[in-house]
Amino acid sequence: MTATVRAAGGVLWRPAGDGIEICVVHRPYRSDWSLPKGKLDGSEHSLAAAVREVLEETGVRAEPQMRLPEIAYTMPDGVPKTVDFWLMRAGDGPAGQPQDPAEVDEVAWLSPAEATARLTYPDDRRLVEHAATLPTVTRVTVLIRHAHAGKRKDFDGPDALRPIDDRGRAQAETVSVAAALFAPRRLVSATPLRCRQTLEPLARMVGRPIVMDAAFAEPAEADEIPARVKAAVARLAELRDGERVAICSQGKVIPGLLASLDGDGDPADYKTPKGSGWVLTWSGGRLAGLSRI
Repeated sequence: MTATVRAAGGVLWRPAGDGIEICVVHRPYRSDWSLPKGKLDGSEHSLAAAVREVLEETGVRAEPQMRLPEIAYTMPDGVPKTVDFWLMRAGDGPAGQPQDPAEVDEVAWLSPAEATARLTYPDDRRLVEHAATLPTVTRVTVLIRHAHAGKRKDFDGPDALRPIDDRGRAQAETVSVAAALFAPRRLVSATPLRCRQTLEPLARMVGRPIVMDAAFAEPAEADEIPARVKAAVARLAELRDGERVAICSQGKVIPGLLASLDGDGDPADYKTPKGSGWVLTWSGGRLAGLSRI
């Protein structure tokens, strides 16, 4: 069975007058106009690849905001390909130049309607049309479940002191690479040691201290979970409106927290594997999107 080629890219935008402009690129080797995108480099995280490709093809350091619909198609040689796309805002500062003129020789900033008309491929056009309908993003929050820490029964000591293991350390490094792309200014951890340890690679990457907060920790008794989820929702609302924050919580808190925010009512839909997480995208005080990382 032929392995699927994985790629990633971005719908890159910036404010312009009363609206926004979308960045599109011309690829001379294909004689087409495209959204910036490219293949993952080995085991590279898809979000890291998306940010890297946007920088390489446009010269712009982008701020990811929300996962967009995936594009999947079969290449002319019959190999399947998927492209993960993210909505990205152009970062502050002057733009550079595309790194390889043989790959991209022209970058254009256009209104959504002009970008749709310029783009060669229908999938790219549909993504721009979709992005143009999204509410304005005002805040982004990163929410992570702690990394793997072995089994509780195998740890001889208080459960709050159970550390992450080798598998967990690898997970923490991987999720931190993705979380760092959102440039959090505050790092908040539930009180168990394994939560703090999960954020330590991120703390090194962004140069920020970790603050402990019991509102995101699992309670001792199962019947206390609804109250703890309610407390986590309230605390998240307080943190959301300050500097950008990344939070590490636990598996019995996160599903109920997200279900409450998203209005779904079924926490099972938000089960989060250890060492993975979510990007919560806000428009004003309302949740505008939930994206897995």
